[in-house]
Amino acid sequence: MTLLDRLKQDYQTFPQNQSYELYAADVYFQDPMTQFRGIDRYRQMVGFIATWFKNIQLDLHDIRQTEKLITTRWTLSWNTPLPWNPRISISGRSELLLDADGLICSHIDYWDCSRWDVFKQHFSGKTR
Repeated sequence: MTLLDRLKQDYQTFPQNQSYELYAADVYFQDPMTQFRGIDRYRQMVGFIATWFKNIQLDLHDIRQTEKLITTRWTLSWNTPLPWNPRISISGRSELLLDADGLICSHIDYWDCSRWDVFKQHFSGKTR
């Protein structure tokens, strides 16, 4: 199975059964909410998502590789466990950089909306 095939599978099963062995021990992660370094922190972040949010769905729209860079386009959605159960959705893209060993050494997410837009979805009165 190729690296892209493994990543496609990870998107389908996110946040469960992720292929952490594809990542370097000191992987750098950044999104509009946080940034950190290390595979243990990466596992903790995914574990937090799996524990806190409900009905998580990560739809992969596109994945491409050029040399040492993999780019993806996706939509992540979930229900936040608040009494009104809001459905939150973020579309965006990721840039995954590969090191000399072919491991992902950097994972940077870019959202198509602001953090404020995500916060407002919790109170928009819409249940999706």
